[in-house]
Amino acid sequence: MTEARPQAVPTTLLDDNVVRITRWDFAPGAETGHHVHGMGYVVVPMTDCQFLLEEPDGPRRVDMAAGAAYRRDAGVEHNVVNGGDAPMAFIEIEYK
Repeated sequence: MTEARPQAVPTTLLDDNVVRITRWDFAPGAETGHHVHGMGYVVVPMTDCQFLLEEPDGPRRVDMAAGAAYRRDAGVEHNVVNGGDAPMAFIEIEYK
């Protein structure tokens, strides 16, 4: 039996009729859990991030520096895992 991963901690910073902004904090090895994005979104790392993205086609690693940004469309399906050995945090901005 595999040991369960710790859960990432979401903190809603703003949720109005235009956007939902969430800060995500991850201990090493923490995960969001599998999910499908219902809205397009932008991610801005607050720390250097070593993402392990568990996607339908298999896992992939993405390393991003603090302050970088990327955008994805609605429909993205994945589990986001902190693949590094340090805490990581990012801001997710979903546009409605």
